[in-house]
Parts: sequence; structure tokens; C-alpha cells
Amino acid sequence: MSTFDDRETAFEAKYAHDVEMQFKAAARRNKLLGLWAAEILGKTGDAVQQYVSDVIKSDLQEAGHEDVFRKVSADLGAKVDEATLRAKMQDLMVEAQAKLL
Repeated sequence: MSTFDDRETAFEAKYAHDVEMQFKAAARRNKLLGLWAAEILGKTGDAVQQYVSDVIKSDLQEAGHEDVFRKVSADLGAKVDEATLRAKMQDLMVEAQAKLL
């Protein structure tokens, strides 16, 4: 195997790892976001876990995080404004990435 082939294989492995880590961070962010929103909504017990599951599943509708934003925003209604929700999502993504490292 040539040096070029070795570099190509290493690059592909790094890319696959990075994509996997981004997916895991987004899933963790969505879980944390679901817990945060469930608390605001006053959910308790099994309803919290069901809501968290619904938030996580909402991320599978389309690429990006707008599907999650729309779901949580619709659920929270006037309890949280757009800027606060977007800031919370960003903060939780940073927290989720830090926990993965």
C-alpha cells in the first residue's frame, strides 16, 4: 500500500469518526434540551422520558436542527422566546460536545 493510500484511509477514518461524534453530540444536546423543556412544561415521571424521546425523534425529520427547534418551540409556545431557545440549544451543544471529549 502506498503512502497516498495510507493517508486516504486515515482521512476517511477521521471523517467517519467526526461524523459519528457530531451525531452523538446532537443526540445528547437533544436529550438535554428535552429535559430542560420538560421541566418548563411541568412534566414529571414517565412523561419526562416520553417527551425527551419525542424531542430526539424530531431530529430525524430533516437535516440540521431546525426540526428540533420547531418542535420544542411549538411545545413551549409563549413560555420561551425564539432567542432564548436558540441560545439554549447552542449552550447545550457546547455542553454535549464537552461531555463527549
